[in-house]
Amino acid sequence: MEKLKVLYEDNHIIVVEKIVNIPSQADKTNDVDMLTIVKDYIKKKYNKPGEVYLGLVHRLDRPVGGVMVFARTSKAASRLSEQVRNKELKKQYLAIVDGKMEEEKDILKDFLLKNEKNNLSKVVDEKNKYAKYAELDYEVLKYDSEINLSVVKVNLHTGRHHQIRVQFASRNHSLYGDQKYGIRGRGKQICLWAYSLTLKHPITKEEMTFRSIPEITGSWKILENVNI
Repeated sequence: MEKLKVLYEDNHIIVVEKIVNIPSQADKTNDVDMLTIVKDYIKKKYNKPGEVYLGLVHRLDRPVGGVMVFARTSKAASRLSEQVRNKELKKQYLAIVDGKMEEEKDILKDFLLKNEKNNLSKVVDEKNKYAKYAELDYEVLKYDSEINLSVVKVNLHTGRHHQIRVQFASRNHSLYGDQKYGIRGRGKQICLWAYSLTLKHPITKEEMTFRSIPEITGSWKILENVNI
């Protein structure tokens, strides 16, 4: 197990870098999860007896790494969850996508439908009563013509299931290494990273931004000399 990277902690919140291929919380695989890892970290560091409280405020897909915040008190959990509901918790992602984007900057708007049986989502007509509105905007940071891949910075406006992956794939720009929706990079790690998280501290109300950049190796070597 990789060592937990803590970006910030106080008595109310703890911000960490989620490790790739580890679920945000326990699931049917029974594999070790981030909630348990962070709880163990707090228990050991502060020598806490009994069960440690830790509130899960948001999730990242299992293969995705990057910034994640957890609440250390129920009050903090409630206030951060309210920020999520009110879209005050702002998330930015880095992604490597197939091909050259038609626009350097754009807003993608779709209606997505999740299939619970196969855990996949797809773009559908807005008249579908089960569909949920999805919106994001992106900016191209780099296009590498030799490998025909683009680095994009994504601002997520809604938090739908597999949203970034589905919206780009539906436009023939699937994420590199995406095993579910992708074309290229099969067998590699998905190139999606939770790069920045902005929140209001649940107690002090101070606006705080935390950032994390993936290690510039493997597929992410494309980030060399990119001004993020």
